[in-house]
Amino acid sequence: MTQTMKIAFQGEPGANSHIAIADAYPDAEPLPCATFEDALAAIASGDAALGMIPIENSVAGRVADIHYLLPQSGLFIVGEYFLPIRHQLVAPRGASLAGIKTVESHVHALGQCRRIIRKLGIRPIISGDTAGAARLVAERGDRSCAAIASRLAADIHGLDILAEDIEDEAHNTTRFVVLAREARWAEQGSGPLVTSFVFRVRNLPAALYKAMGGFATNSVNMTKLESYMVDGNFFATQFYADVEGHPDDRGLTFALEELKFFSKELRIVGVYPAHPFRATFREQAG
Repeated sequence: MTQTMKIAFQGEPGANSHIAIADAYPDAEPLPCATFEDALAAIASGDAALGMIPIENSVAGRVADIHYLLPQSGLFIVGEYFLPIRHQLVAPRGASLAGIKTVESHVHALGQCRRIIRKLGIRPIISGDTAGAARLVAERGDRSCAAIASRLAADIHGLDILAEDIEDEAHNTTRFVVLAREARWAEQGSGPLVTSFVFRVRNLPAALYKAMGGFATNSVNMTKLESYMVDGNFFATQFYADVEGHPDDRGLTFALEELKFFSKELRIVGVYPAHPFRATFREQAG
């Protein structure tokens, strides 16, 4: 009998990460984990085959500090998924909008629904995650307490949806990366690809500028570059980057060689298919 593949995520059943797993891997078994560290540990130990981790949101910016956790975990990116985020205002059965006094959810969800919170004049309360907030509201059964969560969370916990799709911005989208224990590079020429890597430049004047020059001169499109401190040291900065293409592509090969020359460390953490959602970036830019 074939064993169902488990995919770890941070949060409780009904979280947006749970929805991303159900969309991208409908036959998999979602494995809820309390923290991002727990989710990565489940992948590393073999308790889960993959992990679905949110790393950035079009409204809130960086979500999980995966740029810090990924190099330490030794895991690899094997895919990505973009999920449009739709928030619902949910409350115990029989509640009404007029009776709501507080609303609780993840800090990002509250920030993405400021308009309705102001309009209703209700007090926001920060919770660990959206699905957890829905569970707490359901357990208390107080009809003056609402949560901002997904439709799935409302279904799981038997809550009414008092207002639908309450996010301030219609473009609200979260990008997830799919993590695995072993590297699985997508085949060169198999379609649009993304290469992700982390690096630390040498402590030389204009080192980052020089390291990036190879991508410009070789016409490699860099779609993401972020910096973060290493071990709390203001002078030890590591970078995370996404570029289009495969490391064996001629231009990217030359660009990475130049980057390596100016870097103390360089580690490719994934070569994977670009999600179709990326095509919409170019349409909007044009």
